[in-house]
Amino acid sequence: MIVRLAPVATIRQIFARIGPIAVVGLSPKPRRPSHQVARYLQEAGFRIIPVNPGQDEILGEPCYPDLRAIPERVDVVDIFRRADRVVEVVRDAIAIGARVVWMQEGIVSEEAARLAGEAGLVVIMDRCIKDDHARYVVRGT
Repeated sequence: MIVRLAPVATIRQIFARIGPIAVVGLSPKPRRPSHQVARYLQEAGFRIIPVNPGQDEILGEPCYPDLRAIPERVDVVDIFRRADRVVEVVRDAIAIGARVVWMQEGIVSEEAARLAGEAGLVVIMDRCIKDDHARYVVRGT
């Protein structure tokens, strides 16, 4: 399923059922959007797994160089990478058995969405996971 304008029910189901969220491209810099989103998710009670090859730890969690290096199950892959780098991330997401690929606001890759969708993953593209959680779960609108 590929979703840009996701039905509220789909977004709520994702948040109700997910476990660990791998944040690909997570920056250690607090002013960066990836850092702010990951911190929000942590504060909302989600387990985040940082993915950034240049870091050992971010937000108090061990950081991994790529998705395949993560030693536990990942439900959601939240992507903060340029659109031209998303296909390789999606291939890794498929390989590790993730259930959802979430391309952050401003990130669109039709090829990556097609690959993930064909592999049975839910694909959300060009949307902010933080904003959707705040809107549909916290505020319930």
